Amino acid sequence: MKRIGLLSDTHGFIHDRIFTFFDKVDEIWHAGDIGNIETADRLADFKALRGVYGNIDGQDVRVVHPMHQRFKCEEVDVWMTHIGGYPGRYERYVKPDIYSNSPDLFISGHSHILKVIYDKKLNFLHMNPGAAGYKGFHKVCTALRFVIDGANIRDLEIWEIPRNEIIRRE
Repeated sequence: MKRIGLLSDTHGFIHDRIFTFFDKVDEIWHAGDIGNIETADRLADFKALRGVYGNIDGQDVRVVHPMHQRFKCEEVDVWMTHIGGYPGRYERYVKPDIYSNSPDLFISGHSHILKVIYDKKLNFLHMNPGAAGYKGFHKVCTALRFVIDGANIRDLEIWEIPRNEIIRRE
């Protein structure tokens, strides 16, 4: 059994409350737009970190975190990328592989909109944790926490905080 914390679109900022939400997870997965390597390092110092780079990430992040991660967690085949789309609207560069070699769990970020959707046509779960940072159009900062137990994904929980409550510390 693995407890996972999932976030995306931090854009260089992590609210202290996210560490409380992720306190009992085994791993943190970041679905891109980390913002800078210091943000990734801060997460990695807290828990084991697996991440992908996003469109705003520079070379400092890209040399450490790839564009795609495809891996097994317990018995679940996971594919994580930043810009992936969602059921019925997958991005052109992931679409061929999604259709020919579907994962059990497809994770993307980029939209700043939290979505958890089961793709009935392709038979897998799609997760987008929304945006945990304060930069962007979203009104609520979000992240997810869940358990992978064998082949089961369960106990999904949402962290949210109104963006206007976030005060960036310089």
